[in-house]
Amino acid sequence: MSELTLTKVIVIFETLRILCVIRLNLKGETAISASKKVNLKTLDKPDSVLNFFINHGFSKTQVSSVIRKRPQLLLWDPKKELLSKFDFFYSTGISSTELAKMVSNYPLILTRSLANHIIPSFTLFVNLFDLHDKFITVFKRFPSISRSLNLNLDIFNEVVEDVKKLGFNPSNAKFVTAITALTSMSKSTWKRKMEVYEKWGWSEEETLLAFSKRPMCMMVSEEKIMAVLNFYVNTMGWKSSLIARRPRLMSFSLGKRIIPRCSVLQVLLSKGLVKEPINAETMLNCTQSLFLKKFVTCYEDEAPQSLKLYQQKLDLSNLGTRD
Repeated sequence: MSELTLTKVIVIFETLRILCVIRLNLKGETAISASKKVNLKTLDKPDSVLNFFINHGFSKTQVSSVIRKRPQLLLWDPKKELLSKFDFFYSTGISSTELAKMVSNYPLILTRSLANHIIPSFTLFVNLFDLHDKFITVFKRFPSISRSLNLNLDIFNEVVEDVKKLGFNPSNAKFVTAITALTSMSKSTWKRKMEVYEKWGWSEEETLLAFSKRPMCMMVSEEKIMAVLNFYVNTMGWKSSLIARRPRLMSFSLGKRIIPRCSVLQVLLSKGLVKEPINAETMLNCTQSLFLKKFVTCYEDEAPQSLKLYQQKLDLSNLGTRD
């Protein structure tokens, strides 16, 4: 590479980095990462792309997310390659706010062909839910379903059939969550998670039943499955089969909710202030104010250490010592 060419590349690189910093307040590392992944021969399009997103209601944080995940969009022509896709989503009843949220989370959707992928996938979903308005309602409630719009149509059809075979009804919102779960992982990952639950005594039937009740139980990582079940079974002494019947218990944060609240419960149990069996799902699912009212402040005379213990566990979580 000649000295002149090298100088030009450096200038373009720096210009694009500065553009990202000024327009989006991106951190230097993020701007550099984005600029490294695009063709640095063109300078006239990045600003028009950034303006396009901002004019369509994207916050700077949302635009930053899009560019960080799909930096090649900086070199697109917004009018030719983005506007028609935005207009289509608007025509379905999706607002600019909802579209900004969807695209910032899953910008891959913008790289798909409108005619050959987005519209056919959207039509398939609408037919699946029988009514357009019904699908839009579900779509707004579960924006993560846009992951599925990225799939090859044949693969998507296969996933839909798999979800139906598992007993999910398309009229139920869980159907959408189940599709999202299956499309978020490979078959090998699904198999590994099934095997992790099996290690804790869950039969295949129990795991599939848990999935039908709470599809999110298969979307947590293998590491979290192990850590949560280890805490419930070995620390709390709960039967693994109990968790299988109440799979929502797998969805709570181990550090921010399970450990702090269960630590308080252990104190209360040891002092005989509460007795088992206790509805663990209700205890973990209630708001923090209600939890404090029912399990901490009302026992401040008998178990004054509970509030301090609860706060200590939360502090540990905030320091990043727990997932």
